[in-house]
Amino acid sequence: MKILEINHCKKQFDGVEVLKDISLSVKQGQVVSIIGPSGSGKSTLLRCATMLETMDGGDLIYLGQYAVRDEEGKARYASPQELREIQQYFGLVFQNFNLFPHYSVLKNIMDAPVHVQKRNKEEVRNEAFELLKKMGLYDRADAYPHQLSGGQQQRVSIARALAMKPQILFFDEPTSALDPELTGEILKVIKSLAAEHMTMVIVTHEMAFARDVADHVIFMDGGVIVEEGCPADVISNPKNERTQAFLSRFQS
Repeated sequence: MKILEINHCKKQFDGVEVLKDISLSVKQGQVVSIIGPSGSGKSTLLRCATMLETMDGGDLIYLGQYAVRDEEGKARYASPQELREIQQYFGLVFQNFNLFPHYSVLKNIMDAPVHVQKRNKEEVRNEAFELLKKMGLYDRADAYPHQLSGGQQQRVSIARALAMKPQILFFDEPTSALDPELTGEILKVIKSLAAEHMTMVIVTHEMAFARDVADHVIFMDGGVIVEEGCPADVISNPKNERTQAFLSRFQS
């Protein structure tokens, strides 16, 4: 089953084409890594997929439901009510955690399920503690973000995204704001989610991680998909010269 389909996505900023005709799909349980140099359009693609940026053209489809439909080269968005429904299908983990500083860890996790999804508070609370246990943060429920390390804050933001029970989880360079020793703990959490068949799209510059965890790797450069396929092909044996040049920087 396809969770996400993007067809012919286009995006410009000030007349500069940042995304040029990008198409991809993500099946249930699949882990897709998007790699490529800075400025290649990876984060913009993720922001278009999660509706933080508006697409200029193309289709955006979640579970067969159109969030954006291309009409004569222009992107037409669904009604606000439909978009609210579609937004429940995905979660997003940012580079910089984006936690509410004045909320405790527990309140950060519980807030959206209770107020947006209108779910039972006690049930959400129990689930939040289960997620904290899974993240190794059970004893930090009453702490505030400033009292946590960067790695702990990122684990809270993953728990917060999971609390909404999304069908697909997006990660935008989830380790780029972290010290190398904290990077490992986040990659371990994402690996454990992959083992549970969580559907994920991960923009990352951690090549070894992309090779080990992803089912499908997409290499972007200059706003286009240059090469894609299984990690063994794209990362270990790239065909395209641009992919080879990019990956040569990561080889010791």
